[in-house]
Amino acid sequence: MIGCSPRSYSNPNSVSPSQTTSSQPMAEAQKSRTEAATQPTGQQSYVGMWVTKDGYIRHELLPNGRYDEARGQKQSAYQGNYILTGNNIDYVDDTGFTADGEFRDGILYHGGMVLYREAKK
Repeated sequence: MIGCSPRSYSNPNSVSPSQTTSSQPMAEAQKSRTEAATQPTGQQSYVGMWVTKDGYIRHELLPNGRYDEARGQKQSAYQGNYILTGNNIDYVDDTGFTADGEFRDGILYHGGMVLYREAKK
């Protein structure tokens, strides 16, 4: 199940996604950046920019196991670590917020949102 703790997706032009509390223990989600950055080559294909269809939410998954999320005009609205396990992604932002998601058929499903890989320019 894809879920996240309560932090709303606040795009005024969209319906807020349903939110669930992540059951993953915080300590498990806070594995080192080094471990996240040394995932098998196939998982490195998830590194890059992921964007909602309306462009309001932008997740940049960095190769060092960090992410940077922009919301609307606010750059770096949230930053933190991510961990990939197979096709699943677990996030812990720098404030302690946790969330998870799943990659299916080249699409990232995260907290009720659907994000698509941004084409490289």
